[in-house]
Amino acid sequence: MRLYAAAIYLFLYGPIALIVVFSFNAGRHAASFECCGTSWYGRTFNNQFLLEALYTSLLVAGTTAILATIMGTMAALALQRVRGPLRVVYDAMTYIAIIIPGIVIGIATLVALVTAFDAINPLLAALWPGGAKAAPQLGLGYASVIAAHTLFTMALVIVIVRARIQGMDRSLIEASADLYATPWRTFRQVTLPQIFPAVMAGFLLSFTFSFDDFIIAFFVAGSKTTLPIYIFSSIRRGITPETNVIATLVLGVSLTLLISAQLLMRRRAGAAGSN
Repeated sequence: MRLYAAAIYLFLYGPIALIVVFSFNAGRHAASFECCGTSWYGRTFNNQFLLEALYTSLLVAGTTAILATIMGTMAALALQRVRGPLRVVYDAMTYIAIIIPGIVIGIATLVALVTAFDAINPLLAALWPGGAKAAPQLGLGYASVIAAHTLFTMALVIVIVRARIQGMDRSLIEASADLYATPWRTFRQVTLPQIFPAVMAGFLLSFTFSFDDFIIAFFVAGSKTTLPIYIFSSIRRGITPETNVIATLVLGVSLTLLISAQLLMRRRAGAAGSN
């Protein structure tokens, strides 16, 4: 069984390790390895198109993580007060947003946005004071990608924060109410410190999923190019060591965020166990 497990892990992570090794290729071709150099790292960071795609991904992922964390935490707190069949409906909708394939979310979001734009843009043109030529035109871009990413990452935050709320010591909240603390003060000084590790873990996971996403962004990004879209376009033109460098950097960022989120979740579990 140990040999079988080792073979499975080698099959899964061997190609990823090869990408990291080949990112230090000193040659010109990605398929043939010439040891060793970091020249492709310098070329990668001097690539203006790559830096623009990286900026777009960071902006989208950061905004998505903030929105998903705020709205997901609010939703998790509100759902704790819902009971009966309505609770089942909300739970089902939350898990459906996680389970549903990304390509379905991308197509559905694209159709919904295009339909909305076709209805709203003529109204803006007719009602805008400066006339149709001066009226703004809604279209795909930053807002559409952020909205689509927030849709499914918010569900992750809801699940993570609700798990922490269920294991929270509610006697402290009751004691705060007995001491005539306002609901806002109770949330700020009692509830939030207890759920903060879960909130932070949800933020990091939301950032990671948004930063790495290709399928949804491909449908709704419009003229904007995120880093995964740039990598896909680069591969279609031909694989160079620069592609390996980009993949290695993305892997490093993703692993750092995921490990941080896991450590926060373990801290949460440890704190709950000590209570």
